[in-house]
Formats: sequence, structure tokens, C-alpha cells
Amino acid sequence: MGIEFLNNKFHIFNNDISYVIEVSEQNDLLHLHFGASVEANNLFHQKNINTEFTSYSDEENPKYSLSALPQEYPSGGASDFRAPAYQILTKDGCHTPELKFKSYEIINGKPKLEGLPAVYTENDNEAQTLIILTEDINYGLQVKLYYTIINGYNAICRHSEIINNSDSPIHLKNAQSFSLDFPAGNYEYIHLEGAWAREKHIERNAVHKGSQGFESRRGASGHIENPFLLFFEQGATEDYGNAYGISLIYSGNHKFLMEREYNETVRVQAGINPFEFDFKLEHGQTFTTPEVVIAFSENGFSKISHTFHKLYRTHLCRGYWRDKARPILINNWEATYADFTKNDLIKIADAASNLGLELFVLDDGWFGERNDDTTSLGDWFANEKKLNGPLSDLVSEINKRGLKFGLWFEPEMISLKSELYKAHPDWLIKTPYSKEHYGRHQCILDLTKPEVRGYIVNILSNILSNANIEYVKWDMNRNMTDAYSSSLPADRQGEFYHRYILGLYEILETLTQKFPKVLFEGCSGGGGRNDPGMLYYMPQNWTSDDTDATERLFIQYGSSLVYPASTMACHVSAVPNHQIKRSSPLSMRGNVAMSGAFGYELDLSKLSSEEIDEVKNQVEFYKNNRDIIMNGTFYRLLNPFVSRHAAWSYVTEDEKTALVYYIVKQARPTNEAVYLKLKGLNSNYNYEINGTVYSGKTLMNYGYLIEDNEYEGMSFILKLNAVN
Repeated sequence: MGIEFLNNKFHIFNNDISYVIEVSEQNDLLHLHFGASVEANNLFHQKNINTEFTSYSDEENPKYSLSALPQEYPSGGASDFRAPAYQILTKDGCHTPELKFKSYEIINGKPKLEGLPAVYTENDNEAQTLIILTEDINYGLQVKLYYTIINGYNAICRHSEIINNSDSPIHLKNAQSFSLDFPAGNYEYIHLEGAWAREKHIERNAVHKGSQGFESRRGASGHIENPFLLFFEQGATEDYGNAYGISLIYSGNHKFLMEREYNETVRVQAGINPFEFDFKLEHGQTFTTPEVVIAFSENGFSKISHTFHKLYRTHLCRGYWRDKARPILINNWEATYADFTKNDLIKIADAASNLGLELFVLDDGWFGERNDDTTSLGDWFANEKKLNGPLSDLVSEINKRGLKFGLWFEPEMISLKSELYKAHPDWLIKTPYSKEHYGRHQCILDLTKPEVRGYIVNILSNILSNANIEYVKWDMNRNMTDAYSSSLPADRQGEFYHRYILGLYEILETLTQKFPKVLFEGCSGGGGRNDPGMLYYMPQNWTSDDTDATERLFIQYGSSLVYPASTMACHVSAVPNHQIKRSSPLSMRGNVAMSGAFGYELDLSKLSSEEIDEVKNQVEFYKNNRDIIMNGTFYRLLNPFVSRHAAWSYVTEDEKTALVYYIVKQARPTNEAVYLKLKGLNSNYNYEINGTVYSGKTLMNYGYLIEDNEYEGMSFILKLNAVN
């Protein structure tokens, strides 16, 4: 691993990858290569450029045109007609800066991003960072470009700092986290599209001429488009072809753009969505873009996932719970919804204790006058009448049963029927002249206001300090409309969406540092804000409100492209399923849910004796194997989007143990025999499966034969152990 500057070329590299930047003869930063390892001095930018209907700045060299050259952080409006990485507006109405190379610095370690989540290192010898300073002297504008490579990872972490050194304010209209120009070629991409209860479905498309991409304008990363792009050469698969993973560490409005030009090159950008974005920088002020992680594999998608899984598990998730086994929980939501008594909760807790579960989570309905979803958000004090006493008494009773206690909150929201609204109607987000809009009978608190942030921190701190609460589920059940803050002047309203997210991050940083041993789980109607930014504060996320086992095959498969199993909360629920009314065998529901942070969401006190025995077996199996699931290398074996089956596996780092999951998603008569080819084993080892020994190379190259008669929801987990 290293960073070099030789012959006007920056080379960021390890044994497998190279990232090469050239400082051109006109002091522009030109992108030469990101991909498999190369010799940087053998790379040169194109000289023979067709400049018809392009533009150039040097009459002596009209073949040198930024309209056709690959760039690192392109300006707009001057000599490049493609999408700019940033845009400004000065007091004079000018908006065409051109950044030129000024200086650079190579440092050990990785600097923190002020106020933003990011990949981190624990000591400086784990990483190196290149900081390139560019400048437009006419506008008094500087941009610092950051590139970090971490030892052992085929990925580059990038972000930018935009600095106003002029005497007057500059309005930043667009600030992308990165821009990357790919050479001419045929490309495809995968994005994770969806909706509430149908998150992270895989959609694969060819990159066509013109602009394409995806975005969120919802004030959150959103159910509709996750902030992740898999970009690859045409025909790439799980195990074949050059592929690039692009993951934005941000929880607000985002935009991913791919622009294929007349010369077949493709510009890819990712960052904050320019939609209603206008950030005013006074003299000397700096704007920091969110971090983007770009990973490379010359062996298909699987290696991209491995890079993100390990990097995010160990260098993005933080704190006490980062490396700890996640407790098996019972959440009362689908068992009782908000209509419960203390006795109802105790019955479920008794059953959970007898089954060997480890954590009881009290969901929505415990506070204020909350008996449905129309009231009390913001009134974070226990309904002692409903709980038949103080919250601390209930917590103590749950703890006596050998269970940790967890609690649901939705701290960013406010109900119009609440004590908080009566006291502070000015705290909700709304425009000054039009009627506010609602979602799920609720409005959103204005986190750009310090008094609102202080209220949330203080009232949650009070609850967490006065009872033994060891888990928090942090929900957010509507997207943002009426984006306006009475605390911001008119010329700063374009900062609102981003300042809201910065306010959220400040709250989460304060609370997670104040309560370091509390396990925080993120949620937004399931996966509506399931993004890397939240993982920095909360090491797991509720993957989806949809607990149907079949639908979860798609959701969890798509999630696995970038998110490690340890971050995906997965529950067994009752049938018929509450979201889509499908019935699946308990064995299938358990096997699908035992692919992440495991739990149950049903009334355990109503199980039959046969179901009790099966749940006990599931709990015991998960306890014995959760370290493999949490930390093993993950392999996708059969894709449920294109197959009647789904299969995946986890393999330990020493390749001596593996868990293989197999699900029949859709049965049919006279089914074919399936030869399930495994991955990640050691070809020199022999493995025992259910008393039979197989060689690793046979299991990977020939497969494990499954010829059982299928039925809908048939599933099993195989455990492989290496033998002499």
C-alpha cells in the first residue's frame, strides 16, 4: 500500500489496485486509471482529440480540450460541457471557475470529516491519505480533494472540501463527493430500487448514451433508491469481470449520475442532490462533502461485497457493539401493536425467557397518550397508567427474567396532538405561508434549530438514565415536505436539507457517546434510511418492515451487495404475514431471519408445543453459529431474482467452517436436481456434511447434489466442517 508522486503523476496503490492522476501541462488534474494494478509511468492522457464543437483555452494547443479529457473534479461552464462536480455563484453572477493544481500533501492515517460520518482508522499506520489542493485565483476558490487507501482493502475513500477565500460570499449550488471518468467501453450498472416493504431490489441496466442515474429528494436516503451503485463492464457476473462499487456515506438527499458522451466515455458522480441545494459560504468558510467509498474488483461482484462488508463492519461501525454478538430479541410490535397491557408484555417476556431469547424490545405505544399513530410523538414520558407503573418497574421485571430491555423511539417527529406541539408549535418544519403537509398523521421537528436538538438529547438522556435500557430502536416514519426553517434567513434556506442531516448526526454522536453500551438500531419504516451514514452511529438497521420470508429473500439479497450481515436486523413473524398475507413454514422464516441480527416479532406466548420446540432449536443453532454469520465471508450462490431458489453461504476466515442456506422460493412438479456449487472453500480441504465427506474442490466445481422433492418454502442450512 502506498501513495507516490513521480513525473507529474499521483499513484495510489496496493498489490491489487491502482488509482492514477496526472497533473497536465496546463495544471489540470486528469484521471488516468482506477482499476487493476498498473505501472503509473506507462500511462498518458490522449493527445489526438477531435476538437470539433469542443472548447479549449490555449490557442497554441487547440487539441487540449477538457471537453474530451478525463478529469478528477471537473468545473462547469468553461471548457467542459459535461456534468460538473461542483457549481458556484458569486455576487457578480459569475459561475465558471476552473480549478488548477496548486500543491499536495501525503499523510499517514485518515483525517476525520467534521460533523459527518466516515470510514475511520484506529492508528495512522493503517492508511495513507493524499490531499490535493486546487485553486481558481480569479474567484478566490480552493478545493481540497482527499483520497485515502486503507491497508488490506481494494477501495479508495474520497471527499472534497470547498473553501471560499474571496472577499465576498459564494453560493455553492452543487458539491459532489466525487467524479470519475471511465474510458470508452460498454458498461452496465445495478442500483437498489424499491418502496416501503420492498427495499433494495436489484435492477440491472445497460449504460446508454446521455444521462441516467437515480436520486432521493425525500430528506432521507429513502426506500426508493439506496445510495449505492454497482458499475461494471458489460457481461460481468458474481465472479467474473471488472466491477466498481460506489457507496455514499450520507443519510439525506443524494444523487448518482452516469453520463455517456459522444466519444463513449462515461462520467460517474455521486454526492448530495443539487435539488434545492444552495449553501452560502462566507469568506474563509469551508464546505465538506460526504465521503464516498469506491471499491474495485477484477473478479466480479462478490469481491466488491467482501470489501464493503469487512470495511463497514470494522471501519465504519463503531463502539462497544461493533465486534460483539448481537442479542436475539423479541419485539412486541406485530404481536400487540400499540394496544397492550403490562400483563400482555410480561406473558411475551416469559415465553421469550423460556425459549432462550436475550432481549425484549417494547415498541411503539408506551409513551404519552399513544394508543394509535395519531398522537403523542414528542411526548417522551412513559404512560404509567398503561404500563401499570413507572417504566423502570417494567424494565426491572423484564431483567428478572434474564432479558435485556430495549425501547422504541421516533425522536425526529411530532404529533399535532401532543404536549410538545402545544408548547412549541414553531418547532415543526413548515413554510410560513402555506398549510403544512402530513405523513402518517405526523410532522417533522426542525433539527436545524439548536433548541430542538437539545430537547431531543435531554429528554432521551433522561429516559435512558433512569432505567436499565440496553437497546434503542430509532425510527423515522415519514419523508420530508415543506422544507423550510424559521431559524434560517432567506438566502440560507437552500441549506436546509443538509443542515437537517448535520443536526441529526450531531444528536446521534452526542447520545451514542453518552450511552456507549446501548445498542442502537436504525429504522425508517424499515429500510427508508438504511445507509452507511447511519451505520456510523448505529451498528445495525431494521432492514424492512416486511417480515415475509419470501420477500425478505429479495431484500436481503440486494442488501448484501454492500451491507454486512451483522448490520441487517431480520425477524421471524407470524403467518399469514401481516404485510402481504403469505404463509411460510416456520423453518423457512427462521432460516431466512438467521441471516443477520436475529429476532422474533410475534406473540411467543401463543406458540404450539411443536412451534416451541422448533423455536428453541432455532435459538440454539443461532447462538452456536452467530459468530460465523456476523463475521464470516458472505457468498451469494443462487439469485432469487432469476431463480426459483435462493442460496447463500458464510465461510470462516480460515476456510474450515461454512454455513450454507438453501430455500425453495417457488416449487414445481417434477423438479430438476440441483447441483449447488459452493464458494470460498479450500480446494485442498475435505468437508463433512451430515456424516458424508466431500472434497472442497468437488463442492465448488461439481456441487452439492439436492434431489429432494420440493415444496413451497422448503429450506435447510448445511454446516460444513473441515476434516483431516
